[in-house]
Amino acid sequence: MISPGRLARLYQEACELDLQAFKPGNVSIYADGHGMTIADFRLSAKVSAPPLCNPKYSLGEKIFYAVQATRAAVGCNTNLGIILLAAPLVAACENPSSGLGLRHAVQRVLATTTVADADWAFRAIALASPGGLGEAPQQDVHAKATITLTEAMRLAADRDRVALQYLTGYRDIFDFAVSTYYNVRNLWASKSWSAVAVFVDLLAKYPDSHIERKYGDRFSAEVAAKMAFLKGQMAGTRSPQTLLPLLYDLDREFKSKGINPGTTADLTVAALLAAFLQDSWG
Repeated sequence: MISPGRLARLYQEACELDLQAFKPGNVSIYADGHGMTIADFRLSAKVSAPPLCNPKYSLGEKIFYAVQATRAAVGCNTNLGIILLAAPLVAACENPSSGLGLRHAVQRVLATTTVADADWAFRAIALASPGGLGEAPQQDVHAKATITLTEAMRLAADRDRVALQYLTGYRDIFDFAVSTYYNVRNLWASKSWSAVAVFVDLLAKYPDSHIERKYGDRFSAEVAAKMAFLKGQMAGTRSPQTLLPLLYDLDREFKSKGINPGTTADLTVAALLAAFLQDSWG
């Protein structure tokens, strides 16, 4: 078991490291964007950590009260996806079974979600009011849930990569993103540049749900191609600082077109948190 205080610190560290990483199209220490600032994201991480890591809360309560605290502090949706992904990771660490690794502990959490968890999460999503949220023909978040949270995520999995993680046991995180983080951290001895590599690898491989909710597949191929090129440039340098001019150019281009790879940023935070929790698993 990892203590609530340590869980909160690791969660905030993952959120902060994500801000230290220059992820084109996202808010970071290098550039604000989309009407949000780095201060908004730092405050969001700070206020959401206590409810998210409160061991007395159920999974659904963690999600709702973390979103509620964020909404009260910054008045906008900065971290709904982060919270939805972080909550099962945190819950897995609060009461681990002997012999289970983190990944299997997360899978156990996802296999035992409840209708109450779904109802709390629906309330959280409605409160956060993410971009592109409309009415759904089944299990609309503005109504009472009648199925478990994992079953509800199944209904959204074909259009939301955050929801997809609930069905696959965080396959994108554990099979792909965490390995990228460790490999690049060992190569460059830099956590922040490792976070950039996670983001770039994910966005080169998978379309971003947030972008596609807003634009359909209009930018999907273009974004994937630019990230594949950036990935190649990263692989060919021993000094990632030399990539800053390219990153600034991509960031300006994405933001000028309203492209915000927000889901990929959420997955990046989840990958960082998963790596930190694995290192603390013992």
